[in-house]
Amino acid sequence: MSIRELLVLGTGSQVPSRARNHNGYLLRWDAEGFLFDPGEGTQRQLAFAGSSVSAITRICITHFHGDHCLGLPGIVQRLSLDQVARVHAHFPASGTEFFERLRHASLFHETTELLQEPVHGDGILATGAFGRLEARRLEHRVEAFGYRLVEPDGHNMVPALLERHGVSGPDVGTLSRQGSVRVGERTVTLSEVSAVRRGQKAAFVMDTRLCDAVFALAEDADLLVIESTFLERDADLAREYGHLTAKQAARVAVECGVRRLVLTHFSQRYQDPTLFRDEAAEVFGGDVVAARDLMRIAVPKHTRPE
Repeated sequence: MSIRELLVLGTGSQVPSRARNHNGYLLRWDAEGFLFDPGEGTQRQLAFAGSSVSAITRICITHFHGDHCLGLPGIVQRLSLDQVARVHAHFPASGTEFFERLRHASLFHETTELLQEPVHGDGILATGAFGRLEARRLEHRVEAFGYRLVEPDGHNMVPALLERHGVSGPDVGTLSRQGSVRVGERTVTLSEVSAVRRGQKAAFVMDTRLCDAVFALAEDADLLVIESTFLERDADLAREYGHLTAKQAARVAVECGVRRLVLTHFSQRYQDPTLFRDEAAEVFGGDVVAARDLMRIAVPKHTRPE
C-alpha cells in the first residue's frame, strides 16, 4: 500500500523552543522519502516520530542558514550506520562548501553513497517513478531554492465504458499499456474507456519574500508546505528579513488553487500557532494546517472517476 504523507519533524525558525524543534520535514511518497531542510535535532525527531533514516532517498536543502541544515551531519552519519545504500542530495550550488563541511563534520565510517547534485538554477532536478522534482530560485537574504514534486497525469479505467466497447480480460491490460486495442472489427482507444487521473503535486517553500517563484511552485499543489514566519502585523519585519506572513501564504494558496495549506517555520516571538491558522483562514477558505512537531499530514487524494 502506497503512503503519501508529510511527517513534520520541526516547525521552529531561527531559535528552537521546548515545543518547536528546528526545521525538518520528511515527505513519504510511495517508495521515496524526501527529507527537506534537516535542522538541528532531526535525527532524534525521526526517532520520536517512529520513523528512521532508512526511509530517506533524497535530501533537499533550500539554503544554508543553520536552522535548515545543522542536522545534516547526524543524518549523513546515521545513513551509513544503518547501511542505507544510496541517497541523493540537492542543495544550492553556491553552498557546496558548506555542504561538504557538514557532510564531513566529524570522523565516521562512511558506507552510504551520497550523490551530491547541486542546484544551479530553475528546472527539473530528477525524474523517476515518483514523477519529477523541480526547483525554483526564491528571494531570501542568501541564495535559496524551493522544491516541487509533480506526478504525471494518469488514467483510470471506467468499467461501464469498458463494457460498452466490449473490452474485457487481458485486453484491458493491453489497452492500458499500449493505448489502444483491437476488438472485433474496430480499434478501441484509451481515451474512449478511461478518465484522466490528475497527478498529485506537493510544493515546499521555505525562507523567501513573496515573489513569482513562490506562485510557480504552489500552482495546483495538493499539498503546499510554506513558511509563515510572521503574522501580518509584523509584515515590515517579514519583508526586511526575507520571509512571509501567514496572510501572504494564504494569498498564494488562493491564487494557485492549493488544496491543503501547511503553515510552518514560526518565529519564536509567537507562542500560539493557532494565530497563524486563524489569519490564513480569513483569506483561504480551504484546508489550513498550522503544523506542530511530529504531526503527520496526508497528501490529499483525488476522487476516483465513476
